[in-house]
Amino acid sequence: MRVRRIVLLLAAVLALAMPGAAVRASSADVVQAGVRAPSFVAIDASTGHVLVARGARIRRPIASLTKVMTALTVIERGKLKRRVVVSLAATRVEPYKEGLVAGRAYTRETLLWSALLGSNNDSATALAMDAGSGSLPTYYALVNRRAKALGMHATTYASASGLDDVTNLSTALDQAVLARAALQNPTFARMVATRTHSTKWAAPTYAKVWVNHNKMLGTTPGTYGVKTGWTTRAGGCLIAAVRRGEHAVIGVVLNSPSIWSDMAALLDIAFGRVI
Repeated sequence: MRVRRIVLLLAAVLALAMPGAAVRASSADVVQAGVRAPSFVAIDASTGHVLVARGARIRRPIASLTKVMTALTVIERGKLKRRVVVSLAATRVEPYKEGLVAGRAYTRETLLWSALLGSNNDSATALAMDAGSGSLPTYYALVNRRAKALGMHATTYASASGLDDVTNLSTALDQAVLARAALQNPTFARMVATRTHSTKWAAPTYAKVWVNHNKMLGTTPGTYGVKTGWTTRAGGCLIAAVRRGEHAVIGVVLNSPSIWSDMAALLDIAFGRVI
């Protein structure tokens, strides 16, 4: 018995010493730390290596985390000052929404701020229809190809906003992969790191101010993104990117009963395991 324990201990030490080894916390570590979400992952933002995970490959609805792919797709297309004429269909999506007016034109940039900070579903839908030349199915084909190119093989996009909880599915690991790629885009990174943004608006509003739903930007030092989400079926969803010292970690929690406490606990474990 003693020999077996020594062998197991040596194996654990060697695993930690191996370059690129994915390090995972035990279930006991996670429960003790207070992470209650059934699916989560934390990766090293520099290398992409998994630091801690549970249920990270289980396909789940991701609510408004969907808007990360929507935004990245639009930003990569460029010409963010180009105006988008909003269709009637885009205005008819369910709340949470901006209240866009059918037939009125808004810049892509304005709609991005609305979708990323305000998490407005009509803005995300208008952007998707623009990217898909007026067709949501065309847009879905576009982003699903992009997902596969990023290695997100367990992800299927069937929504621009995340309201579809049945066929719009992904995993915690795939969302971490996406966030890591998206944060390498300077425009995306700047937007998701912004706490508030204001712009001119049509009368009688005249000005619009968006406050980022990611409360960690104002409460957790080192936070630089990225997105929150919630629906009844998806539960609480959160992607967070945080720097501590020389290291940065991207964490994802899905179907969480408390995204803020779960993410705090997850990040504490992950930063303790960054090599």
